Amino acid sequence: MSTRVKPKKKTPETVNGAARYRKRWVPWLWVGAPIVIVFIFYIYPFINTFILSFTDADPLSGRGDPVGLQNYMAMFKDPTFWTATLNSVVYALIVVPLMTMIPLLLAVLVKEWVPGIGIFRSLYYIPAVSSLVVISLGWQAMLKDDGWLNVLLKNIGVVDQPVPFLTGRWWLLISAMLITLWQGIPYYMLMYMAALANVDRSLYEAAEIDGANAFQRFFHVTIPGVRLMMALVATLVSIGCLKIFTEVQLLSNGTGGIGGRSQTLTMYIRGEGLDPLYGSLGAGSAAAVFLFFITVGFIVLSQRLSDER
Repeated sequence: MSTRVKPKKKTPETVNGAARYRKRWVPWLWVGAPIVIVFIFYIYPFINTFILSFTDADPLSGRGDPVGLQNYMAMFKDPTFWTATLNSVVYALIVVPLMTMIPLLLAVLVKEWVPGIGIFRSLYYIPAVSSLVVISLGWQAMLKDDGWLNVLLKNIGVVDQPVPFLTGRWWLLISAMLITLWQGIPYYMLMYMAALANVDRSLYEAAEIDGANAFQRFFHVTIPGVRLMMALVATLVSIGCLKIFTEVQLLSNGTGGIGGRSQTLTMYIRGEGLDPLYGSLGAGSAAAVFLFFITVGFIVLSQRLSDER
């Protein structure tokens, strides 16, 4: 009958390097700092927002009395809230699939070495490192009624009147979507290129020997090989789209379009929670909590769809 030998306890002589002189509590210093930062800037603000959503807190003082579910009931009865919710959800439903697939297609096209591909990658990545404010203002100048795009469309006879890129409800949202795609595609393309580098080349060779064409290799080798990265990209883009703010804010000069019909949930939260005259921090907090649960729902849905696939 074999007996189990207990491992010998390490003595100071058997411990290597500086660990010989390190106290047991020292590693907690490295772990404690990130925990404190996360608690101060993430956990505490969320808990405070959740508590404020049940009060009539003032935007300036931040203090108020408990009102129960009154903020939520008023929010659900507000047509402007549902318009903002619809805009944000439509924004995510359109941008997430495009942002998930277009960077992958571009990554497949540029992963092979061709003359000048390094220059192309560098130039194409410029939008990803540019200021979103500057990009939005540039697109605003291009898309306004007397901007060069409308002038070009009129000169070539495509339209008789300027296209309301910045005033029409859906045109404004589409313009914001184009900015989001234009800036985000290069970033996620690099992520896909890193994932494609880990796909075994022998799988492509085996598929080619079996007679698979380029499309079949893409759907049966490439997509399964980067499915985890696709799930990550879909999750990140979902979060970004549901909290979209800068693009619509700058394109509409802070109005959210005519009558606020193009405003998103984040713009609604800002208007409700920070307006010093008519706003209510409690109402804005209630909308923020609602946005949080919508975001969690989108993340869970994307993960479920990824698992099923």
